[in-house]
Amino acid sequence: MRSCLFRKRGSDDEREPLLPAIPVSESSSNIGNECASETNTNGRMANLGVSQTELVAPRGDSGRKLPQYIAALAATLGALAAGTMLGWSSPVVFKITQPNNTDYNFDISETEGSWIGSVINLGAAAICFPIGLVMDAIGRKKTMLFLILPFTLGWLLITFGTSVGMLIGGRLITGIAGGAFCVTAPAYTSEIAQDSIRGTLGSYFQLMITVGILFAYAVGSYTSVFLFNILCTLIPIVFGIVFFFMPESPKFLVVKNRNDEAREALIKLRGTNYDVDYELDSLKLSAEEAQNNPVSFGSAITKKTSIKAIIICYALMIFQQLSGINAVIFNTSSIFAAAGATIPAAIATIIIGVIQVIATFVSSLVVDKLGRRILLLFSALVMCLCSTALGVFFFLQSTHGENSDIVQSLFWLPLLSLSLFIIAFSLGFGPIPWMMAGDLCNIDIKAFVASTAGTLNWLLSFTVTSTFLALNTAIGSGQVFWMFAGIMLIGFVFIFFVIPETKGKSLQEIQVMLGATPQDRNVEDKK
Repeated sequence: MRSCLFRKRGSDDEREPLLPAIPVSESSSNIGNECASETNTNGRMANLGVSQTELVAPRGDSGRKLPQYIAALAATLGALAAGTMLGWSSPVVFKITQPNNTDYNFDISETEGSWIGSVINLGAAAICFPIGLVMDAIGRKKTMLFLILPFTLGWLLITFGTSVGMLIGGRLITGIAGGAFCVTAPAYTSEIAQDSIRGTLGSYFQLMITVGILFAYAVGSYTSVFLFNILCTLIPIVFGIVFFFMPESPKFLVVKNRNDEAREALIKLRGTNYDVDYELDSLKLSAEEAQNNPVSFGSAITKKTSIKAIIICYALMIFQQLSGINAVIFNTSSIFAAAGATIPAAIATIIIGVIQVIATFVSSLVVDKLGRRILLLFSALVMCLCSTALGVFFFLQSTHGENSDIVQSLFWLPLLSLSLFIIAFSLGFGPIPWMMAGDLCNIDIKAFVASTAGTLNWLLSFTVTSTFLALNTAIGSGQVFWMFAGIMLIGFVFIFFVIPETKGKSLQEIQVMLGATPQDRNVEDKK
């Protein structure tokens, strides 16, 4: 049994249930049931010899989940558009840099093609910080709807471009829109979700990114560039039509003192049978505490909990980009060839895309069951081992030659390592770093941390993709993979000792785990 938690209200004879300091999770629902059973008999309030008592009803997981899933999927249609932007260069740049290119009526050199492919990283890095300020000012929903304009404009420039400059400009603008979605979509999904499904909804962002990449690999490889560009242009428009009917983040609305709108949004997200007022009061209490105890941004960002959250979010982005994922994808064709496979490069990339989608989908199913921490540890360990194995294979290949007996006897190793690497990345380091800012950060610094972490991610992506070939030539493929394996080993140690488990935890609990001092929190008595 657990003792019921009450707060005095005026006299010893009047007690009211505490506001939701108890985590919104399965355990809190059980606590509520036990408390209710102690204060209720035969469906009526028991006579406890006090003037007034109130039932503590289970509220944590009683809301409907389907509307939240729909809203999250609608929001991450923007991530689908970003995925097509990322995957576009794989099938298209090779085509348009050929001497007999007929897709555009002007020549494109390999150097220009490289810029067309990579400039999206610079656009995305440039927008991540300012978009955090914008979404705090006008809201998550309006910000994402506004991004339809640059996305559409960018694709139109790419589709009807008459010069290399127009293509680079179009890619830069789509990079800006895609990078903005990488900040706004995870923030929106984390704020509309109940704690029990926050991880699942947060993983939808990376899932839709991989679906968009697979779409680009499959459709871009077997259609004309013009038709492919038109299809990519339609995706953000479809997103706008669907997302227009979704509610705004209730947390944002409460912060802006738009409580009636917040209540309507909660009803849409949780259903009419859910105790909306209870959750709304909790959100209002948090907002009132922030207003009554104003803290400057400088003070908020330098708190011990904030610093630890920032370190975790930034470190995960660094480990994600330095994990070797780009090196593995760049070597896909050579890895398939080394395994004796004779399938075309286009098919090889589609196979990798399918593996990414399936593994990311599996991650979305288990992230709220197994937890973020265990998936990150598994991901780092497996990627470390796979990078080591790939390093051994490519080192032996460069030392002994492709046709040597030792290399031929290990023909199966690179393909197996590649597949396991992609699966491990998609289960952990692919989706989880993007959701951690939403898990760890208070709303007063969430936009800043998410946006600057996104900027760091895109800058690292640009650096890795632009220097990989030179690094490969300078020290060798095997040594490059060993370097990535070492980084993942460091990442494993960092996750083990630093990163807390946030599965099913409320923001208040997570702040305590990061080092905050519990305030006005009653401790449950356990028998």
